Parts: sequence; C-alpha cells; structure tokens
Amino acid sequence: MQTKYSIVKQAIKSKILDGSFQPHQKISSESELMRKFNVSRHTVRLAVGELVNQGWLYRKQGAGTFCADRSKENINKSISNQKNIAIITTYISDYIFPSIIRGAESYLSKNGYHVSLFSTNNDHSKERHFLERILTQHFDGVIVEPTKSAMSNPNINYYLNLERQDIPYIMINAYYDELEPLSITLNDEKGGFLQTEHLIELGHENIVGFFKNDDGQGPKRMKGYLKAHRTNGITLNPNNIITYKTEDKYHKPKAELEKILDLPVKERPTAIVCYNDELALALLDVIREKDMRVPEDISIVGFDDSFLAEVSEVKLTSIKHPQTGLGEAAGKMILDIVKNTSGNSQKSKGTFEPIVFEPELVIRNSTASLETK
Repeated sequence: MQTKYSIVKQAIKSKILDGSFQPHQKISSESELMRKFNVSRHTVRLAVGELVNQGWLYRKQGAGTFCADRSKENINKSISNQKNIAIITTYISDYIFPSIIRGAESYLSKNGYHVSLFSTNNDHSKERHFLERILTQHFDGVIVEPTKSAMSNPNINYYLNLERQDIPYIMINAYYDELEPLSITLNDEKGGFLQTEHLIELGHENIVGFFKNDDGQGPKRMKGYLKAHRTNGITLNPNNIITYKTEDKYHKPKAELEKILDLPVKERPTAIVCYNDELALALLDVIREKDMRVPEDISIVGFDDSFLAEVSEVKLTSIKHPQTGLGEAAGKMILDIVKNTSGNSQKSKGTFEPIVFEPELVIRNSTASLETK
C-alpha cells in the first residue's frame, strides 16, 4: 500500500512528465496540495522535499516551488555510450507478439542497440507508467503498439512530452489518430474485405462477423467486412455483427455464437469472419460442442495467419500478417529516424512516410463452397 506522501510525490511527478508543469513553472502551493490530497502539511513538505532533492523541483525563497528544467540532465544522459530503444507492446509472450518483437529486437541488436521491453496488457494505466519510465531514463527512441487504440487516449500528454524532449517514437499495428504519428501497419480494412469476399465467392451470404472494437484494427476489419457485402450486392443482417472489448474476449464471443448456433437451421449463418486466429480457435470449441463440423456445416476465416492457424485439426484459412517483417521494418525506421534527424520528431514526420503492408489470404481447409455442403 502506498504511503500518503508517495501518492502526493507521484502525482506531482506525473504532472511534470505529462507536461502539465513546464520548466520554471510554479507548482501548486502547499495549501492547495493539502486540500487536493486531503493530507497534512508535513506530508506535502516531505513529498516536495524529496522531489527537490532528486532534481525534479527547486525552491525560490519567498516565491514558492517550481518545476526544474531537466534538459541539462537529458543532455548529460545522451553522452552515455549505451544506445537504448524501448518497445512498448500490448503483450509480450502471447499470440503473434513474440514474432513482431523478435523481428525488431534482432534488427536493433545487430545495430548495437539495447532493447527494453514493456508490456501494457492493453491497459492505459500501465502504458502511462511505462511512458513515465521512458521519460525519466535515457532512450534514443521508442516503438509503441498503442493500447486500446480505437478509444480516446488518456496518455496523449506523455506522447506530446516525448515530442518536446525530441525522443522519436513510431507506432506499430495501429496508432492514435489524433497524434498522426509515423506508423507501420497492415491494411486491416483490405484484410477484412478479403476474408469476407472469399466466403462470398464460395456462395455464402449469411456471414456472421466477430470484431474487437477497442483496438484500431477491429473497426477497420469490420469496415472491410461491410464493404465486401456492399461491393457484392449482398444485404447484411445487422444481427450478424458481433463486437466485443478486450475484457470480454474470453466470454462474449463464445456466448454470442452459442445463441446463433441455436437458431433454426434456415436462419443460422453458414460462415464466420473472425477478428483473429485466437478468436477462431475459441469459436471452434463452441462449434464442436454443438456437434457441428468445419467446413462441412460452417466455414470460418481467421486473421493473422499465426501459428494457431495450423495447430488445430482444422487448418484455418487466414489473412497473413507480416509479423517478423513488421518488427524488422519498425526497428529499421526508428534507427533511421534517430540517425538522420537527431531525434527531432517534427523533422522525422517530414522525412519519413508511414509503411502499410498489404494483406494476403492463405486458404486452408476451414472454408468450403456452400454448394458442396
């Protein structure tokens, strides 16, 4: 459990790191801090005193306490021989993330850079914590997979502070649209289109789609799903679109599919479009429990062409994700920015362009023509 003074101390420090307190700006008075945190004057003085001793704040006799200018400290840090790149990802050991990280880490290591990995578990508070660490330590650049990128970003100020400190960053897989960062992504809309059009070409019209809606990839894949229906002149049943959040991914999709498969045979979808392969495998369990077969009774398409696409007895038709290639491209881009722009984030946006990988459909035996059923 945090002590009261450490809570006050961390809150002031966070205000400095997110740029709310600028160098030489006067911070809140002792009385204001006492009221805000409902603590004693002694607690406030203890917290402020430590921040003064650590170089975060300085006092002026008779004027108050001010935010220190830490730029000199950053200059001294940059003299360090250690070359560091931070990678912030939603997950480290799950699904396709190890391949992406391995691609980036391999390229960076070959070029003499040490890599520090941080995993947010798709949690904004953890993302903020790691951004604070990066802002207080020496990093030449940052590769970020944004957390819940389809939602409003509560950590926007931390990224703006990275820019103010000329610490370049790029985003992978998705990006926070309001920041307009350099990014390396897959064309998710086209991927969703290819998934769905493949099923339509096989004669399927009653196609249910499952999409995660708090990450940027999900809405784009759903857009491709919708576009494929429109392009092919197929009326879409609104009940065939199932969305879910990260917190619900182990429960809601399976529960929704159970309801769908309990419908009368004539109303039941004949095919499923999945947000990713991980979801497809979970839904295969539900299909088995209903004594249905893939693709004889229902076709299913995954996304990412991960190792999961081939571990099940049903080999998944899936959209290929660049994985290691995306990681390598991210490593190369961040080093090119560091070397060619001296870390100037605004200059890098004018010098470099976002990279978008084009998707490719890998056909296996989880899909079949409706006519053969």
